[in-house]
Amino acid sequence: MSNEDLQYETCEACGVSAEMGFIIKEGDEVAEVKVFANGKDALLAELNNYLALAKEVNENFKHELSPVDDNSQELTARVQFECSAEKMIFELKSRSLAK
Repeated sequence: MSNEDLQYETCEACGVSAEMGFIIKEGDEVAEVKVFANGKDALLAELNNYLALAKEVNENFKHELSPVDDNSQELTARVQFECSAEKMIFELKSRSLAK
């Protein structure tokens, strides 16, 4: 069989076909993290795990937090990286932290 006989085929088992340009989008550097715990101290402790992971990806990340108080059970953080690929790496690595 020559290379001319080969045709592009999608994977029917997974049903997915994509190009990298559609996954890594220019200007998409902000990851949103939601943390759930009981109380401000527990929320911030859990968030620190995500911030440590962000620092592993790029030490120059920036972040902002939603307001929390002692009775809060949810915290939202926005983590900004220098490029879209760093955000994607962070999101993939942070799957192990999600409970």
